[in-house]
Amino acid sequence: MSVGRARKLADRIQVIVAEMLERRVKDARLGFVTVTDVRVTGDNQHATIFYTVLGDDEHRASSAAALESAKGLIRSEVGGQLGMRHTPSLEFILDALPETAAHIEELLARARDSDAAVAANAANASYAGDADPYRHPDDGDAEVDADVDADVAVGDTSDVAAGDTSDAAVDDAEADARG
Repeated sequence: MSVGRARKLADRIQVIVAEMLERRVKDARLGFVTVTDVRVTGDNQHATIFYTVLGDDEHRASSAAALESAKGLIRSEVGGQLGMRHTPSLEFILDALPETAAHIEELLARARDSDAAVAANAANASYAGDADPYRHPDDGDAEVDADVDADVAVGDTSDVAAGDTSDAAVDDAEADARG
């Protein structure tokens, strides 16, 4: 069976189960239940129904018991409305989506607080060195380059011999050595 057909079947089962819980299942233990997702196996023999319950753990436990007791009624209705030869077996699983969402929200709040603390520290911070640590051509390097060019023009490579290893001095000394 194709994945598209299985997804359509799962969507149809979700609608049928939601309508059944709203209209036909009259169990006092059943709280405010929302069907969040349905997954069907590839052979359509088993359907897993994920649900959430609004309330505390007591409401969740009583709703789980009510769904378990109404499973046969819901399965017969699903089989009747789908018109399939084999009605899939149903399994109800409490969805962990609300707890996961709350945990993610908590982590995001912590990250937001941490970012605010870093921004507050950065506002009062100063540079460890200069504000701009890079050399610029107008900083005085031009004077050094002019001295090297003048020395090379005269043929004096003593700066290189004396330890001036700037790129221009080395290049000029190599050019002089080649002749």
